Amino acid sequence: MARKPIVAGMFYHDNFEELSNQIDDSFHSEYGPGALPVKKRTKEILGIIAPHAGYQFSGPGAAWAYKEIAESKPADVYIMFGLSHSGLHSCVSLEDWETPIGTIKTDQDFQKVFMANSGLKQDEQAHANEHSIEVQLPFLQFASKDYLHMLRIAPIIISEDKNYEMIAEAIAKTIEQTKKKAIIIASSDFTHYGINYGYFPFKENVKESMYELDKGAIEHIKNLDAREFLEYIKKTEATICGRMPIATIITACKILKAKKAHLLNYYTSGDITDDYTSAVGYGAISIE
Repeated sequence: MARKPIVAGMFYHDNFEELSNQIDDSFHSEYGPGALPVKKRTKEILGIIAPHAGYQFSGPGAAWAYKEIAESKPADVYIMFGLSHSGLHSCVSLEDWETPIGTIKTDQDFQKVFMANSGLKQDEQAHANEHSIEVQLPFLQFASKDYLHMLRIAPIIISEDKNYEMIAEAIAKTIEQTKKKAIIIASSDFTHYGINYGYFPFKENVKESMYELDKGAIEHIKNLDAREFLEYIKKTEATICGRMPIATIITACKILKAKKAHLLNYYTSGDITDDYTSAVGYGAISIE
C-alpha cells in the first residue's frame, strides 16, 4: 500500500505535465535560480533545508535547494525530515509514497534500523494527513529524473516530544551501520507573519522586519549551531514551523562532519503578492 497525496491539486498541480511545467517555471522564476540544474552531478552535500508551501509561493525557493540535489552525486537514500502541523508525535513511515509523477519507494531496511536506534515507531496515519514531506517529493523526483528507478526515501516526522539530538545521533548511527550514502532534507518555512497566523511582533516596515527576523535565525543555521537557533526562536517567538527538523538536520550533519551551511536564497510570499498583511518567509539552505 502507498501513501496517497493529500495536497495535489492545491499546493501543486495534480497533472503530470502541468506539474512538470510548474516545477520548471519555479527554476526560471525571478525568485528561483534562473536556470535548470546542470547535468554534471559532481557536488557533495550532506543536506538541504527547503520550504513546503504552495508552489506558486515557495516553489522558487525549493528550486534553489533541489538544484543542489540535482547537481550532487545521487544518494542511496534521501532522509526526509518533516513536521506535524497538527502537533502529532515523532514517527516514521514505511509505506511507499505516490505523487502525480509516480511512486517513490521507502527504504524499509534503513527505516527499520533507524527505528531500532531511535525508538521511533511507525505511524502511517500521522504521515497521511501531513503535507510537509509530500510537498518536497515532486521536486526530489524532478531533481532525480535520470535515477527514478533508484530513488529511495526515509520519511520521518520530528516533533518536540523527542530529543532532537538523540534523533540526529540515531540518524548518523543508521547511516554508518547501513553504509548508505545519504542526503538529509529538512522541510520548513520561516516566519509566518500576520492575521492568518496571529503573529504581530512588528506593525511597520513589515518586509524589512521579516527579513531581519529570519536573518537572525539563518545566521545560527549557517554557524551550524542548533542550540543557539532554538534559543533565538525561544527569545523572539519566531514562527518557524520546522524548527525541530532544522535543529535535527544541523546536529546530524555536524556529526557527519559538516563544515559549512550556505544560504542559497531567501524571500517572502509578500514579495510575490506585494501584500505583507499575512506573509511567510522561505529560505533555501545547503549543508556541506
